[in-house]
Amino acid sequence: MKTSIPFRYTVALVFIISAVILAWIPSVHSNQLKPGAAAPAPEFTQSSPDDWLNSEPLTLASLRGKVVLIDFWTFGCWNCYRSFPWLNAMEQRLQDENFIVVGVHTPEFDHEKNRYAVSNKIKEFELKHPVMIDNDMKYWRAMNNRYWPAYYLVDQQGKIRALYIGETHDGDKRARAIEASIRELLAEQS
Repeated sequence: MKTSIPFRYTVALVFIISAVILAWIPSVHSNQLKPGAAAPAPEFTQSSPDDWLNSEPLTLASLRGKVVLIDFWTFGCWNCYRSFPWLNAMEQRLQDENFIVVGVHTPEFDHEKNRYAVSNKIKEFELKHPVMIDNDMKYWRAMNNRYWPAYYLVDQQGKIRALYIGETHDGDKRARAIEASIRELLAEQS
């Protein structure tokens, strides 16, 4: 005799499993941390001038006192490209503040490891901020990152205070939240 599970129990089980899985997926909007819960951001992993574009090699230690937005991207990511106009506009709005964007180009595929191609994309999208080339994915792993684009906000003491994930456009909900978080961090005492 064959026993079957009633349809309503199957639907309930699928619903419960889906709810558990969705609870584990990080919010695509924001994961903000309170100052006491914030962890120190790991130091940049690349120190060779060949691994930096638009800047000499930077250290997070040298950026203490500034709010830092770390932007993980790769040139094969369309969501990253579509976010660059917002990122450029936000940098322009905050140019007189104690704020800096540091791009981290972490390639998904081997063809994206070409420094010349990365440089061309930086010119194409008019990125003026420093960009670290993370071809070995050391910084990606140090940050335990999993997404392109991903925006980590680092406070003036060098602690990670928020993570925002996904394509962002000037004026959308995520863009407003990121800029509000930056302004809150700028207002804190260093």
